[in-house]
Amino acid sequence: MAGAQRIQLYGTETCSYCLAARMLLKKKNLDFEDITVSRDASLRAEMEERSGRRTVPQIFIDGEAIGGFEELYELDRAGELDRLLGSDEVESKTQNGQD
Repeated sequence: MAGAQRIQLYGTETCSYCLAARMLLKKKNLDFEDITVSRDASLRAEMEERSGRRTVPQIFIDGEAIGGFEELYELDRAGELDRLLGSDEVESKTQNGQD
């Protein structure tokens, strides 16, 4: 996936779970592609095709669907999000004052 963000978030502007997912990713200083589907039927269809789900947010890491905010939160709480992304990357951003 050269040139693509490792993390993609499909969501809307007003969805509280979308906002919470964005906040969690930003709190961890993670770059992500924020794909707004509320006004674009083709992007919503793409999200549904990729995830097999109709609800937002839908989050992908390295092209793999991980689910919505609750799944993202659980991965983070269990330490699995850092593992999926490579803990060195997350730690280096924090150590370099990017937190």
